[in-house]
Amino acid sequence: MLETKLAEQDWMTEVRAMVGREYGRVYAWDEVNAPMIRQWCEIMGVENPLYTDAAYAATTEYGAIVAPPAMLQAWCLEGLHPNNYPPGSTDENPYEVLRLMEGQGYQSVVAVNSDLTFERYVKVGEKLYYTTRLDSVGEQKTTALGTGYFVTLIMSFFSEKPGGDEGGGDERVGELLFRVFKFRPANAQPAATPEADAAPAAPKIKRPKPGMSDDTRFFWEGAAAGKLLIQRCKCCGTLRHPPGPVCTKCHSFEWDTVESAGQGSIYSFVVMHYPEVPPFDYPNPVGLIELDEGVRLIAGLVGVKRNEIAIGQRVQVEFQSFDDGELTLPLFRPVAP
Repeated sequence: MLETKLAEQDWMTEVRAMVGREYGRVYAWDEVNAPMIRQWCEIMGVENPLYTDAAYAATTEYGAIVAPPAMLQAWCLEGLHPNNYPPGSTDENPYEVLRLMEGQGYQSVVAVNSDLTFERYVKVGEKLYYTTRLDSVGEQKTTALGTGYFVTLIMSFFSEKPGGDEGGGDERVGELLFRVFKFRPANAQPAATPEADAAPAAPKIKRPKPGMSDDTRFFWEGAAAGKLLIQRCKCCGTLRHPPGPVCTKCHSFEWDTVESAGQGSIYSFVVMHYPEVPPFDYPNPVGLIELDEGVRLIAGLVGVKRNEIAIGQRVQVEFQSFDDGELTLPLFRPVAP
């Protein structure tokens, strides 16, 4: 036991020494541009004319089209092929600390949170880049997933200015905090031994329950009763999801609910392959469902193979219970046209 602890102290000393390290620039392939803004807004369902209507934008304090703040990370993505960054970008690996931890048996990873903050709007024609800093590595924690460490990285985004740093410094426009949990799975199977065979079975891992507030309680209580409920403004009749305390159209705080027929189509989807987090089955398809009532919600897809999922495919809600009835979720199954 003592030798194991000393070994862990040795490699953790190396990990701690990395905290605070700044990694080089990763440049954007393209300048901020109107076509990419328009396509992003179309996909995300954003209709603010400040982002797409040049005539309207010219009448605002900005004088021209600006990019939605939530697009900040999109400008510096590598594209379809991994690590395909523009010339001049750093070849340093900001995730090297994760590789070091993998070598010590912490093979699994799950994203914990991702927080974007913004200094200002970015405008058409600006060229962006970001740098990465290893902000912190937490103390060892044991969770339902397993035992490991929370690792936090911070990406700082900048707009290049004429003359670069020699011309007075590039301008900081935003920041992305990205935190992951690097861990040894709690359900990892040890090598078979007589002692292990005699050990009691590990407890069954349950599905995480959704966060519930006064704004969302009606939704989960409805699901438990086999109903798909949508929040509705009592003043203007606008339907909204996710639920919230105030209407985005008329700003009224008065609301009730309407029961959805549970029919819609797949607006978008992802298929989760890794990391495999118990108790979910993998591959794990998750869809962004556009209900016929006009709102969208995220839900699991059932009864379909990966190569059979298609944008626009018709689906119908069905309610499934988990963990001996402790949790009921609305899932969606494809239906024939």
